[in-house]
Amino acid sequence: MNLEVAFAPLIPLPALIALAVAGLVVAALCVFGRTRGAWLRAAAIACLLLALANPSFTSEDRETLTNVLPVVIDRSGSQTLDGRKVQTDEVRKQLESRLAGLPNTEIRWIEAGQDAASSDGTTLFAALRDGIADVPPERIAGALFVTDGVVHDAPPDARSLGFAAPVHALITGHPDERDRRIALTLSPRFGIVGQTQKIGFRIEEVGRDLGRPVAIVVRRDGEEIMRLQAIPGQVTTVDAPIVHAGVNFVEIEAEDAGNEITTVNNRAVLPIDGVREKLRVLLVSGEPHAGERTWRNLLKADASVDLVHFTILRPPEKQDGTPINELSLIAFPTRELFAQKIDEFDLIIFDRYARQGILPIVYFDNIARYVRNGGAVLVAGGPDYSEPGSLYETPLAQVLPAEPMGGVVEREFLPVLSDVGRKHPVTRGLAGSETNPPSWAPWFRMVDSRLREGDAVLNGPEDRPLLVLAREDKGRVALLLSDHAWLWARGFDGGGPHVDLLRRLSHWLMKEPDLEEEALRARATGKTVTIERQTLKDEAQPVDVTLPSGEQRRVTLTQTEPGLWRGVLETPELGLHRAADGAFTTLVNVGPPNPRELSEAASTEARMKPVADATGGSVRRVAPETGALDVPRIVQISAGARTFGTDWIGVRQADASVVRGLGILPIFSGVLGLILLIGAFAATWAREGR
Repeated sequence: MNLEVAFAPLIPLPALIALAVAGLVVAALCVFGRTRGAWLRAAAIACLLLALANPSFTSEDRETLTNVLPVVIDRSGSQTLDGRKVQTDEVRKQLESRLAGLPNTEIRWIEAGQDAASSDGTTLFAALRDGIADVPPERIAGALFVTDGVVHDAPPDARSLGFAAPVHALITGHPDERDRRIALTLSPRFGIVGQTQKIGFRIEEVGRDLGRPVAIVVRRDGEEIMRLQAIPGQVTTVDAPIVHAGVNFVEIEAEDAGNEITTVNNRAVLPIDGVREKLRVLLVSGEPHAGERTWRNLLKADASVDLVHFTILRPPEKQDGTPINELSLIAFPTRELFAQKIDEFDLIIFDRYARQGILPIVYFDNIARYVRNGGAVLVAGGPDYSEPGSLYETPLAQVLPAEPMGGVVEREFLPVLSDVGRKHPVTRGLAGSETNPPSWAPWFRMVDSRLREGDAVLNGPEDRPLLVLAREDKGRVALLLSDHAWLWARGFDGGGPHVDLLRRLSHWLMKEPDLEEEALRARATGKTVTIERQTLKDEAQPVDVTLPSGEQRRVTLTQTEPGLWRGVLETPELGLHRAADGAFTTLVNVGPPNPRELSEAASTEARMKPVADATGGSVRRVAPETGALDVPRIVQISAGARTFGTDWIGVRQADASVVRGLGILPIFSGVLGLILLIGAFAATWAREGR
């Protein structure tokens, strides 16, 4: 109960002040002039002024509010190292016992840092703000942190905390820890396939007896590509080759320093997306036909393709007297294309091309060698493939997967997916293939041929091969045994999925990773790893996943659609995971490539000290060099008192309260005020009447 005197003037305050001054002057003149009854007059004037000031007694019924003390417990990944979790649990147990005796204090336990997949690292102060968002600043008694000091959101200015109370940090871990880590200084995200990308790193060490040259191993996609020595503290650069499109995982691993608290940060992982330069395609069109521009239109619409197109509109045997310099815009540079620069092309397409004496026979041998060395050839043939002058009558026949039988089938038929075609990524799931028969337009001509090798993914009538895909040493060959794909492009009878089919076909030939018919892939969403096995076989083997710690998990795959098998693994760890099924190996990174949480694993007092000093708090280890756990006492302190000692830390005793009731007793209102005023003026009148 608080009793106070309050004033509520009946007239404006300036008028009251003016009256008070006038009254003071009158009273002073009476007193100094020794007027009879001067003091009674002064008392009467004072009573009048008090009545106008309207004083009253007020009493407040206040309820003292409890103090709020947040205790933030660090549960981040680095707290699992070097016995810190045991220390943390024991510190919390002792704090629970000691804080239970604090009077008028609410303890708020805040578990923080569990989101190990966050790229922001350990964010304890964000958790603190969330935990006390509903508490007025004056009720905060302080803040306690139980952490290893690896905190990534400590504020540079303590005023941003929003309260004025001491912050104390109890640091887990040991002062003599040893740790070696790799810090990336130059980490490119993209690289051109076929070129190298420069990567920079620095070795940082904590602890004694370190500082010697360190052995480094560099791997790409799990395969060792180089070894070298690096000096701690100095920036070292390496050139990593980018060998394929898609993600190239480059690992840089330093040797174990011995007795380290963790070796997880001895390895840095850098995913570099391999990007192809513009794919160079050479398109050679032979005899003009209705679908001549189908391939050109498709390839020109692809921004990633640099197309070189030559069309032979006039066979060399035709003689009509036309001057040679008027036969073409430019001469067909056969030697330049098929001898000197053939290896610069990613794909060569022959569209209804027949041997007409334009290309010397030796150049077809060059093309076959180009395929075996990693190139790609697509032959889109019509009747020309089965007639004299066929490409099959050249050295190119060494790599062509189907032999013409000398005839052409000319009748209406529907292209259908073969058993292999339903599984192959080039043809799997083509729009319209889900029905039987397929819901696309028919074709009317195909070359009768016999399959020699490879896979027929599309069949014509009587299961004759229509689209054949084959590998030849390092290269690839595709053979389309019909010149009627243009019917789909023109929308005849509803058309068909020509864009998907022809684009997938050309990109498979150019070794697009997503179109590999035998592949193992993995992707991570949070801590869920999804494993996919693309295969033309009837079953998929279980996949063994090696976690960053070396632990192995086996994942059984189930078929989700023809040729595609999937499995899911919930992993408990962050970092690079390796999946293998005996035939293929793939890598997938869970969480940030190099988790900030584990990049600096040594416990430290430095990060919490600035905010603790600014608020009058303290930072101390709970396991000093003696090794015994040392948890300080918690005491309440008043404002301005010392906040910590050798074996104790203090929290503020807040004086916050809330008014529950208010009583007001006016002094000069009612009978009491009337009696005082009448009495004062009556006494003055009586004294004057003598």
